[in-house]
Amino acid sequence: MSETIDPGDTGYRAGRRRALARLAGMLTVAQSGGSLAAMVPSAGDVEEGTRTVSMEAMANTADSLDQLHSLIIIHRGETVFEKAFRGASTREPVNMKSVSKTLVATLTGIAVDKGVVPDLDKTLGELAPGLIPSGADSRVAKISVRHWLSMQAGLQRTSGPFYNTWVNSPDWVEYVLTRPFVDEQGGRMLYSTGNYHVLGAMLTSLTGKSLLELSREWLGEPLEIQVPPWTRDPQGYYLGGNEMALSAKGLARFGEMHRLGGQIDGKRVISQQWIDTAWSARTRSRYSGHAYGLGWYLALVDGHRVAYARGYGGQVLYVIPSLELTVVITSDATRPARSGEYMDTLHALLTTRIIPAVV
Repeated sequence: MSETIDPGDTGYRAGRRRALARLAGMLTVAQSGGSLAAMVPSAGDVEEGTRTVSMEAMANTADSLDQLHSLIIIHRGETVFEKAFRGASTREPVNMKSVSKTLVATLTGIAVDKGVVPDLDKTLGELAPGLIPSGADSRVAKISVRHWLSMQAGLQRTSGPFYNTWVNSPDWVEYVLTRPFVDEQGGRMLYSTGNYHVLGAMLTSLTGKSLLELSREWLGEPLEIQVPPWTRDPQGYYLGGNEMALSAKGLARFGEMHRLGGQIDGKRVISQQWIDTAWSARTRSRYSGHAYGLGWYLALVDGHRVAYARGYGGQVLYVIPSLELTVVITSDATRPARSGEYMDTLHALLTTRIIPAVV
């Protein structure tokens, strides 16, 4: 029989604190050949007696997180849990924040599949030289699509303390491409929304279609999901890497498509080859300790590979193919979700509540 656990219970709270402390201690990177993998606590690495958790207990835990708005769990293709605890319904588009980067990465992958982008080693100078301002360092033209995607362009970041200055500049693409180099191309991960804005502008340059049009044509139509308009820069380019909106159900469809190898309802959206490429570790985040591929964070739970997308406030998509599991969480987009804080709470919700309740 599944155990029902009261999230207000003193023993539960103590166990949760221990699980979160264990999580923080396990965010280290393990080297295995040429790939990186970071560990989050496994479903078997929790208090004895909580390895089997009822759906009710899982839901109570989710509901106890006042920042969490909605939760969808799909197991073996069936929606086994769906609830909006607060905020918008699961059918209403909400700001996905930096989950937008994963969406733009997928659009780039579709462009590769279609031959619009010949290969990932093609450079900005080869694909969209018209985007490069006259004052840019000559090395900017040599930055490859692969390195824009993996956050290894080497340019000073436009996220964090640099974000507001960037989005208040008169030309967002020019601003990104005239940042100083602070590392070599292919060097350390420098998380930067500007990287993905350049990718979006590049796709527009190559196709003659806006990022909104491409999102609707390449993702919205085959997935049968709504993609509303979002923020544009002063030149009219849709913001790549932030502010896109999908419903929780729409994001779940996107996740399921990836879990199923790039197709859904018999329709091919993206190739399995691209998914394998995007889910191969290239670098790692110094904040979370998790590996990063092409638009996806990568981790392990009990030896099962997890690919996940995350956005400010706690917008999260987890895909665990070996467990046939897709999980979507939306949260208050006005509150932070830092590694070591609320984001780790969501990781713990997945590993100590959702997986034991469902799998």
